[in-house]
Amino acid sequence: MNIGLKKFLLAAAWLFAASAAHADAVDTLRAFVRDVKSGHALFTQTVVSPDGARKKTSSGSFDFLRPNRFRFDYRKPYEQLIVADGTKVWIYDPDLNQVSSRKLSAALGSTPAALLAGGSLDNDFTLSALPPEGGLDWALATPKARDGAFQSMKVGFKGSTLAAVEIVDSFGQHSRLDFSGFTPNVAFDADSFRYTPPAGADVVEQ
Repeated sequence: MNIGLKKFLLAAAWLFAASAAHADAVDTLRAFVRDVKSGHALFTQTVVSPDGARKKTSSGSFDFLRPNRFRFDYRKPYEQLIVADGTKVWIYDPDLNQVSSRKLSAALGSTPAALLAGGSLDNDFTLSALPPEGGLDWALATPKARDGAFQSMKVGFKGSTLAAVEIVDSFGQHSRLDFSGFTPNVAFDADSFRYTPPAGADVVEQ
C-alpha cells in the first residue's frame, strides 16, 4: 500500500475513533440525566479567581433526587447547607445563624444543579463533546440563557460514572467539583429534601 495513503487511512481512522469517543461523552450525559434518578457522592470543590491568584478548597457531600431536589452539605473548612426542596432553594450559614431562600425557578435556571438534578437538559443547554482529559470523558454544556450566572459547564465521566464538573461563571471565576464514591439511584424520598430553618435563625426571603 502506498505509504501516503496508509498514513491518510490511519489518520482518518484515528479521527473517526476520537469523534466517536467525544460523541459518547454527550450520550453519557444524556443517559445520566435520563436514567439516574437520584444519587449520593462526596465532593471536593476548588474555586479559582479569574486572575488565577486566589484558590479556595472546600468539601462535603452531595445528594439529589429528580426533579429539582438536591442537598450540598459543606463540612470543611466551614459548614454550609444548600437544599432544594422542589419549590425553594434554602442556604443555611451556621456561623451567621442565617437562612436565605429563593423560589426554585429563580435560583435554579441554567445552573450546574439544574444540569445534575433537574429534569431538563436540551431545553436549557447546548451540548457538545470535548477531547478526553485527565482520564475522563468530557461533555460541554453551554446555557442557552444569555443572561445567566454561568458561561459554561464541563461534565466529566469515568466510564458511565459522574466524576467531575467544571464551571466558569459570568465573572470568569473557575470552579471544579470532583466527586468520589458516587452511588446512583439511591432510595431517597421527597421528605429527605425538606428543610425547616433552625429555631432562632434569621430567615431572609429573596
